[in-house]
Amino acid sequence: MYWRSRSKKTDTRLVPYLLREELQAVLDAPDPATRDGIRDRAMLHVAVCAGLRVSELTGLKVDDIDLPSMSIRVLGKGRRERTLPLWKPAAVALRAWLAIRGQVATPEVFVNARGEPLSRWGFAYLLRQHAATAARKQPGLAKKRVSPHVLRHTCAMVVLQATGDIRKVSLWLGHATLTTTEVYTRGDPTEKLDAMEAIVPPHLRRGVFQPTDQLIELLRRTS
Repeated sequence: MYWRSRSKKTDTRLVPYLLREELQAVLDAPDPATRDGIRDRAMLHVAVCAGLRVSELTGLKVDDIDLPSMSIRVLGKGRRERTLPLWKPAAVALRAWLAIRGQVATPEVFVNARGEPLSRWGFAYLLRQHAATAARKQPGLAKKRVSPHVLRHTCAMVVLQATGDIRKVSLWLGHATLTTTEVYTRGDPTEKLDAMEAIVPPHLRRGVFQPTDQLIELLRRTS
């Protein structure tokens, strides 16, 4: 779904983003009682919290994480670095994933079942699956194309609502100029921003992970 700003000379397509209930449904879709669910829950929370481009998310490395300060270092376009704080639920979800990620050769945080870095296409596929699951609770999602960039747009609207400062949105997303960020201020924002109220931070879906004997033995050998 898109929102448009109309004038006599322009018909500007505004960015698509998720409403509060829709976002929470997507974040709740992964099953935290499974290893993949714990990974996906962490990916989604970090992606939304930090407003990451899909390449920034899949390229995030273990050394880029500072859990004591609940922050991550992001290498963005033009090799511009930014450090971003994590909402507490995002930090909890990320810590849970790192606890069961195990010792793998690749430095990337998010890996597939073979211990290889998850690709941007792999994340997009998983997001579509979780969006379909979330649509059972929020039918409006079935009419929206929930892409990784939609999560980034959603983060931008959350930050704008919380701060009222477009400059902070620009810094958060790693934009080179404010011109790129101004798209979030077009049109009458009242209805849209009110819909995002109380979305920071979204709550974390709880679950109990039961590791297999093979996983316990693997962690024991690599610890």
